[in-house]
Amino acid sequence: MKIRKFPNDFLNKIICGDAIELMRQIPEGSVDAVITSPPYNLKNSTGNGMKNGNGGKWANAALQNGYTNHADCMPHEDYVKWQRNCLTEMMRIIPDNGAIFYNHKWRVQGGLLQDRQDIVAGFPVRQIIIWKRKGGLNFNPGYFLPTYEVIYLIAKPEFKLMPKANAHGDVWEFTQEMNNSHPAAFPVDLISRIISSTDAKTILDPFMGSGTTAISSIKFKRNYIGIDISPEYCKMAENRIEEYNKTKMVTLWNNP
Repeated sequence: MKIRKFPNDFLNKIICGDAIELMRQIPEGSVDAVITSPPYNLKNSTGNGMKNGNGGKWANAALQNGYTNHADCMPHEDYVKWQRNCLTEMMRIIPDNGAIFYNHKWRVQGGLLQDRQDIVAGFPVRQIIIWKRKGGLNFNPGYFLPTYEVIYLIAKPEFKLMPKANAHGDVWEFTQEMNNSHPAAFPVDLISRIISSTDAKTILDPFMGSGTTAISSIKFKRNYIGIDISPEYCKMAENRIEEYNKTKMVTLWNNP
């Protein structure tokens, strides 16, 4: 494994590799905020609504077959241990005024609610935010249309929101990202809501996917660190960042 030097090998870069191994190379307290959504272990599910092969946008996408370089099908106990190890590293690298915005999805598995308490228990969860997705299609006649996910705000003691950011409620409605070849991309507006609500100078997403957290960080003139295990998604993120920067330069050129 290549040993990287912080900050030169991390800041404003997309790094391809294992999230935990790479986070262990980041010094303690050197990342102001973490914003991320890990794989949900959907293939190890009895009720995700994709079993019959109808997936709308996702019919031929990775949520049917696992992500690139990650099958998304772990024994539940192994998945919980992995995610707790990830959160432990995230907690180590944020300072006393830092926070983690950890997006996940509740589900019922084998008749029992998985509200992710087995993952977040013991971590300083300050609040849950409901991300309500606009629109959507439901191909499963056994379920009402799922329309929400949960963002856990896991905060260290001195974390505070930016002035007036606390006026936002704890239910956020944003349209799911559709013009994106990644199967589970964050909406840019959702990440922008989070970033603009903090004064974090350096933001980490250890499951960067298509690069949305990086793009929102650039928009608000923050540093980003992006990690993803998939070379395909890392390239996708780099291409989106490059395209965003080109568009931004054109806009500045046309509006001096």
